Amino acid sequence: MTRTEGDGHDAGAAAARWWRTHLAADTGAAKALRARLKRAVAPSEVLAHEPVIALAQELGLRDPHKIALIARALATVGESHGQRLARRFGSGDPKPLSELRFQRLIRAKTPEDLVTPLLRALAIVDGKCNVAALGADLMHWGDAVRARWCFDYFGASTPQALAAVQAADEETAE
Repeated sequence: MTRTEGDGHDAGAAAARWWRTHLAADTGAAKALRARLKRAVAPSEVLAHEPVIALAQELGLRDPHKIALIARALATVGESHGQRLARRFGSGDPKPLSELRFQRLIRAKTPEDLVTPLLRALAIVDGKCNVAALGADLMHWGDAVRARWCFDYFGASTPQALAAVQAADEETAE
């Protein structure tokens, strides 16, 4: 069964499984795929790898730019742990990612606009974040996700109304 973009499955869990299987393993194939995806520029270069096609099918993605964004971002993650990426960006004094860089990042509305600042920001935090949360956020990138990233960056609790809007947005996309 082919899924349609954003249908009712857990995008974050699927992205994390794919990352563990194809990128996090300490194998020659995983190292080679990580290197190729990190060097890729055009979506077609990312899509030229069978595991990326499998990810696109698992997530039900049709937009080559979104597929490329998610695959390249996951290839940059070296370690998965519980902290969401935006929280990592804003943790500490000084913050690993300056407010100016963070503002540039969250202004990105399209995968094409997001890929470069995101990959640069991931490098600043040594590629450590919650892989499942990152996959879900990139899958559903929009106003609600960007707003939640702002609360995460500043270490604040996400207002319930915003959490409800994000859940509704994700449900609508499904």
